[in-house]
Amino acid sequence: MNTQVQIGEKRRESRRQISGSVRVHFSNPMLIEIKGRLIDISSSGFRMVHGYASLATGQVVDFKHMEATGRARVMWNRILEESVETGFLVLNP
Repeated sequence: MNTQVQIGEKRRESRRQISGSVRVHFSNPMLIEIKGRLIDISSSGFRMVHGYASLATGQVVDFKHMEATGRARVMWNRILEESVETGFLVLNP
């Protein structure tokens, strides 16, 4: 029996590739600031690559990049060999 699983695109919004710097920060209890590079953005979120492996799913951070400033929730992390990729949902855009 040959079973193939197809994985389709699950994103509900289109994303636009972008290059630029992004900063996120939070208090836990000390202020931690993470500097990274934007990968893409959508109307309700963004994705960045950085070097901080301790962001937790569900954590709320303040952010600033070239197109927006505000608060966002960490939706997922992908820890790669030399970097971390994180997807964020912007809260109250």
